[in-house]
Amino acid sequence: MSPLDTVFERELWARGKTPAGLDEAGRGPLAGPVVAAAVILPSDFINNGINDSKKLSPRKRELLCEEIKRSALAVGIGVVEPVDIDRLNILKASLLAMETAVYKLTRKPDYLLIDGNQRISLLIPQETLVKGDSRCCSIAAASIVAKVTRDSIMDVYHELYPEYNFIKHKGYPTREHMEIIKKIGPCPIHRKTFRGVL
Repeated sequence: MSPLDTVFERELWARGKTPAGLDEAGRGPLAGPVVAAAVILPSDFINNGINDSKKLSPRKRELLCEEIKRSALAVGIGVVEPVDIDRLNILKASLLAMETAVYKLTRKPDYLLIDGNQRISLLIPQETLVKGDSRCCSIAAASIVAKVTRDSIMDVYHELYPEYNFIKHKGYPTREHMEIIKKIGPCPIHRKTFRGVL
């Protein structure tokens, strides 16, 4: 598995633009927040292993996350909690998390490279890339930061609600998780509008 090229970023850097890659983690779980990240990589960035977070081991993701935070010009993170996911729906919540991640950047991007096919409602030029996390280095970097951040949040929730074993499944609808919900019901961080929770 070779590291992703920065071809999308290089084209923008050559035009004098500062691109930020955006991705989210946590659309599918039954519990916990959806988390998005925005990452601005430097124009001379050399990729030492960044790829789609789903293709990496947890340990590799954690190591790369630290490297991304050290190397990036800016990293922003957006978190939307379960109560707001239930209020908005998961798509709108995911887009809100991405918008928040861009607001949290300490450097203003000129262009957004967004994983998926949905644009966000910021007045910044943007391009959506289906499967962007396996095509674009800064989107893949954002996918790693979002995933590692969300996993760490779920590890904290495991301490609060150990009976759900969030440390293992991170809120995703595994057979074990579904059986626990059936047995003892949902807890405060479950998404009440998701099938299988109530």
